[in-house]
Amino acid sequence: MQTIKYIILFFIFLLSNIIGKTISQKYRFRQEELEDMQNALNIFKTKIKFTYTPLGEIFEEISNNANKQSTKRIFLKAKENLEDNSASKAWEKALDEINTNMDNEDINTLKNLSKLLGESDIEGQISQIEITEQFLEPQIKKAQKEREKNEKLYQKLGTIVGLGIVVILC
Repeated sequence: MQTIKYIILFFIFLLSNIIGKTISQKYRFRQEELEDMQNALNIFKTKIKFTYTPLGEIFEEISNNANKQSTKRIFLKAKENLEDNSASKAWEKALDEINTNMDNEDINTLKNLSKLLGESDIEGQISQIEITEQFLEPQIKKAQKEREKNEKLYQKLGTIVGLGIVVILC
């Protein structure tokens, strides 16, 4: 009977550690997604500026070359949405439909890109992408600060809560 009790306590401790680690990873994933999105926007700007490729093809190419799965899905969904919508609506819908670790402020910053996307000349679109990149920079720094502050906190909190539960149940 004691053995079963210790096994259950061990699994409670293990589960609380896993929960703490999972919560802490959200902060790392958010920072990585923002950095990957910034790289994707840089590629997007270059493609518009030098290749004159249609937006659908650019979206598809970026989705094939992005590092993070969420970035890939956003650009792929935007390409799919282009069939029925304007470029600006396709981009906004893609950001709304894809689940990411980015917060609402990050998503709204990326939605600003849609204002001139496919609606203006090449220079207007490039300037809108550059503005979005500039707005992403403080978001990335903010995400990095939150990661430094909260990542270890939640890992340790999971361990402490697990130990607390084990002590209480012993």
